[in-house]
This record gives sequence, C-alpha cells and structure tokens, in this order.
Amino acid sequence: MIVSSIDAHAQARSSQPAVRFEDKVFTFGELAREIDRTVYLLKKAGASASGTVAVFCENRPEIMLLYYAMAKIGGTFVPLNAALSSQEVRYILEHAGTRVLFTDARLGEVARDAISGTEVDLLLVDEFFARDMTTAPRYEQNQAPTEDFLIIYTSGSTGTPKAVLYSQESEVAGNASLIEMWQMGPDDKLLVALPLGFLYGLSTSCSMALQAGSEIIIQRRFHPRETLEAIVEHRVTAFQGVPTMFSMMLEYAEQNDLHFDLSHMRVIISAGAPLSDDLRSRFAQRFGKELEDYYALTEARPIFGKYYAEGERVPHGAIGKAAPGARIIVVDSNGAAVAAGVTGEIWVRAPATTHGYFKNPELTQATFQDGLLRTGDLGHVDADGYFYLTGRIKDIIIRGGANIAPAEVENALLAHPAVLAAAVIGIPDSKFGELPLAYIVLAPGQNPDDTELEAFASQRLAQFKLPCEYLRIDEMPLGNTGKIDKKALKTLWESGNQ
Repeated sequence: MIVSSIDAHAQARSSQPAVRFEDKVFTFGELAREIDRTVYLLKKAGASASGTVAVFCENRPEIMLLYYAMAKIGGTFVPLNAALSSQEVRYILEHAGTRVLFTDARLGEVARDAISGTEVDLLLVDEFFARDMTTAPRYEQNQAPTEDFLIIYTSGSTGTPKAVLYSQESEVAGNASLIEMWQMGPDDKLLVALPLGFLYGLSTSCSMALQAGSEIIIQRRFHPRETLEAIVEHRVTAFQGVPTMFSMMLEYAEQNDLHFDLSHMRVIISAGAPLSDDLRSRFAQRFGKELEDYYALTEARPIFGKYYAEGERVPHGAIGKAAPGARIIVVDSNGAAVAAGVTGEIWVRAPATTHGYFKNPELTQATFQDGLLRTGDLGHVDADGYFYLTGRIKDIIIRGGANIAPAEVENALLAHPAVLAAAVIGIPDSKFGELPLAYIVLAPGQNPDDTELEAFASQRLAQFKLPCEYLRIDEMPLGNTGKIDKKALKTLWESGNQ
C-alpha cells in the first residue's frame, strides 16, 4: 500500500518533520497518527472501500491526509483542479460517482453550485478536521484495496475529460522510480507549489517525497516571490515546476534586480511543457542553477529525465534518458520500431502506467498497443540512449503545463446563440508556452463583443481555458474531408503576426 512507507518512516524517524504548511508542522509520527484519525473520521462519515471521495480546494496538508486515508480504507480518491468551473466539477462528480466532496472557504461557492440538485455531501475541510473524538485507533486494512485507487481527470482531444485510473501499486512503483532517478532521501526538503489537483503536484511531488522520507513544504498557491523566499528560508534541496512558474520567478528577480542564494539546491525539475533554451540559460545565469527537463504524462510516469547520479549534462535538445523501469520504443506509422536517430511516435510502459480510463473501454483499447501506451508524441533516440521530442500528434494545447482540449473550448463557444462556428488553435506565448485563440463565425445580425463571449464561456470553462483572443471571420476554411482546416487557421494567424 502507498501508506506503508509512511508507517515505516514513522517507526524509523518518528520526530523528523514530514509536512510543513504555514504554521503547521507534522512529523512522520504525527502524520501516521493523523492519517489514522482521518480514516476514523471518514468511516464515521460513511466512507468505505467501495466509495469515492473527491477534494476541491487550494493546496493544504488535508489533501494528502485524505489521499492516504482513502488508500488505507481501500477506496477511491479524486483530486480536482482548483481552477475548474462549477459545471466542470459537476461533470467529474457525476462521472466518478462521487458521494462526498471536500472543499474550502474560497471555493465553497463554486462547490455548492456544482452539487446543487445532486446527492453529493459537501464537507468543509476546516470543519471536518476540527471534529473532536475521544479515540482514534490505529486502522489496519483487512481487505485488498480497490484497483481504482486514484482517478485523475485531464483534458482529452474530444473535449470530454479523460478519467485516468491508477492503483496503489502503480503509485508506489512510479514514486520508487523517481526516487532512484533523483536520489531522494530523508535529508531532502521539497517545496511544493504545484497544484495538488494535478498528478504532478499530488504524486510526483508530495507522495514521491514522503515515500522517500523527505520533508515537504506545501504552499497554498504559487507566487514567484513567496516561492523563492521559501526556497531560501527552508534551505530547500528539490523543487518541481512548469516552465511558466520558472519564467515568473525569473521575471520577478530580474525586474526587481534581486539575487537569491540557491546553492543548497540539488535538483530543480521542469516538466509539463517544453522548456525553451532561452529560459534555461537565463535562469542559470540569474540563479546559478540548471533547470533539469523531465517528461511524463498523466497516463504514465516517469518516462524521461536526467539521473542525478550521472554528472554529465544532457545533450542540447534532449529530454533525458529512460527513467528506471521504463520501457520505451519509437515506432513508425505502422507500429514497427525504428532505428536510432529516426523520428517516430513514442510508445511507453512506465513504472506507473494507468490501467485504463474509467468508464471508457474503447479509449483504453485505442490508447494501448501490445501493452505499451501510445503517447501521441513524436521524437527519436540517439546512440547513447538520450531521447529528443520533436512534436506531437495530439490536438492538445498546453498552457503553462495544463492541458486544454480545443474541442472543449469550441463546444462552450458554440453554445452561445450568436456563434455559428468556432475553431480553437494554440499560439505561442513567451510566458505560458501556448495560449488558446478562437476563430468564430457569427450568425447574421449578431455581434457580441469579446467581454460578452468571455463571460459566457467562463460559465462553462475554467479560467485558464478561456481564449486569449476572439477573431471573427466570414467562414471557416475546410479541408478535403469537410472538417475545419486548423493548419490554414494557423497560417492565417501567423500571416497577421509577422
């Protein structure tokens, strides 16, 4: 079980700090006891091995307590992105069959709107964990946990969120691979500013570090100044982020001509989106530390990265080597393996690989081939085992590390009575990597302004999914199959921005 490592550390180093959040500090001994207390409270609230519990709030230690407690109960845990709209939250709750939703004061209004008219019980985190009890016995799991321990919802190319399934066994295996690759241990301190509603923050950061016996310092949300100050204050040794976070940290330091001593840091990991050469070199010049590229998917982790034990630098343009325990092949359009240096689609089997998509056997079958996950990413491997990514097949926009399905944004816009046609493309952005841009065709006599369109779309979409611009055209360019030709739209946009 995923919680076994917590129990082991509680025995071996009971008084060592495990989780730090604002003015709270849990040692490993206290963390183990708090997990048992959470189990007790959850079971009193009706949680069981056949139940599903979701959490929708800003970063806080209680998210990890619920994660480990549901693991101990043997049930299913569903973390939600705190930026989602009420309609997006409602969809996930209904799809996952969730009966209990945890939220906080800031997101309470969105959560209440999401469960309106449903049978979902809404619990405020602060009130739930403040409940007193005379005893909290140690809980020993007496049955095998459900295979569907974790459901992560992520944007799919069709516009409907994909529900990615993980077992506790896969969580443990993925963490173990990362611990080996980054040489994480009890002497490390990892600052967590990534959202815990994403796998990157929940598992790759928090769960991985705690499994290694490291201390985690959780920030409620990312802020470049607060993050940099916390790294220095706590003498953090490891940090993970997306390129946008590093760009904002760099921008803050450059604009204010500030210097932060990061000499105590061992590894600084960038993932979630391509890392530009310019950002990498400017970050190293300002902070004296190299950003290390890392690659994984919501469906599989880890896949590529730099091994801490290997001193040499990763060749220019490479993402790294295959992670410990990962099986990777590069194939042509027929699924046949290609030679080193030849570009093809990357197929993987990572230590933590989803065992499928919840309630979607067709997508599960289409995603896997011969036991390998078809990533949809293009690349090649050199003779020394370093992998290079050159593009992607999937129609997904990556904004600051978060996936956006163009179809989902298009469907939201098409619900507006004035919009006859809509097409969303990704355009480059120096801070976020990519931004969604919408081309629309309006109905005759209709002319809603951008403010109206954005207000309408924001009722259906999270803020980060909203288009950066709404461009009106008389008709959509169509390809040979009659579908909207997005390559033509990208060419149109490029011609107007040269």
